Amino acid sequence: MAEAPNIPVGSTTAGSIAVAAESTVVSRMSAPPSFDVTDFPVPHGREEEWRFTPLERLRGLHDGTATATGEGVKVDVQAPAGVTVETVGRDDARLGKAGTPVDRVAAQAYSAFEKASVVTVPKETVLTEPIRVAVHGEGGTAYGHQVIELGAFAEAVVVIDHTGDAVLAANVDYLLGDGAKLTVVSVQDWDDKAVHVAQHNALIGRDASFKSVVVTFGGDVVRLHPRVEYAGPGGEAELFGLYFTDSGQHQEHRLLVTHNTPHCKSNVVYKGALQGESAHAVWIGDVLIEAAAEGTDTYEMNRNLVLTDGARVDSVPNLEIETGEIVGAGHASATGRFDDEQLFYLMARGIPEHEARRLVVRGFFAELVQQIGVTDIEERLLAKIEQELEASVA
Repeated sequence: MAEAPNIPVGSTTAGSIAVAAESTVVSRMSAPPSFDVTDFPVPHGREEEWRFTPLERLRGLHDGTATATGEGVKVDVQAPAGVTVETVGRDDARLGKAGTPVDRVAAQAYSAFEKASVVTVPKETVLTEPIRVAVHGEGGTAYGHQVIELGAFAEAVVVIDHTGDAVLAANVDYLLGDGAKLTVVSVQDWDDKAVHVAQHNALIGRDASFKSVVVTFGGDVVRLHPRVEYAGPGGEAELFGLYFTDSGQHQEHRLLVTHNTPHCKSNVVYKGALQGESAHAVWIGDVLIEAAAEGTDTYEMNRNLVLTDGARVDSVPNLEIETGEIVGAGHASATGRFDDEQLFYLMARGIPEHEARRLVVRGFFAELVQQIGVTDIEERLLAKIEQELEASVA
């Protein structure tokens, strides 16, 4: 993997690269990664990786016109004893080690941040309490970088909680040593006007296990790009996601799992519910099995439940296989309206319509809620679902 260069803060200005109307459209898998923002043209919305995103609502994150302000976001890390929490400069060797930016916003975030937060769990340390990272928007614009690093055979749960109002572009790196086990719960519970664009990079060591649970509720525009690569054989990745898209919101999750090492596994399950006029959810699931990745076992699934008229879902699973020596590979995508038969069945047994709808939606999300494993987050999530459903009948 290429070493991350030390690019000075603010090295890029808007409009430095012109894009011809006939520019070639490339797939997400073939987009060349780079730490240098000048390697990415300013997107115009016709590119494959940007065609679903409302660029005009990104508040300048995509073209370099968004200027960081002093009151962008506040980051607070609460960690159990034995965990090291550092604020480091741009020259720290761990920054960018897990992955390289794959679009202009991620590269802009890497070029523009000043300080990064690095949380390190020493080797063979098994935490019994979660590490909690609170990212609270203070109403401004910010570029951020966070690193979560686990030493060999360490085990930890990390909760990254986004709240408040901000325009935020960030990169988040997860570095797993051999035999390590990391569960990350990333909650996007922003205020209504927030904009959040982030790339999540996980580099999984030999025989290590990584579980990601992404929960997205708030914000005007949220666009997340989780990515996984393997640093040795025997690695396992589970990527779970839950989103509830309300009227006017745009929530986009673009995943890429690159199987570049033999005998690794991945499982992707994302579920979303939508309600309200112009609610728009986008899910792109890419899995690449390289020629060297013999013995790969992978599956990805996306399911969407449309609760009202006026909502829109775009769901695109992609699977690229370069070797026939695999255990298994598959994908599935399904989008449907609320099941009137289920509703009728429950109401016929004396359950009021509102309560019946609530039970169906909770059942739809149940398997993902159980994956969180942090009681207070699970309870908060269920309460948030209840709140969204109450709003739909108000």
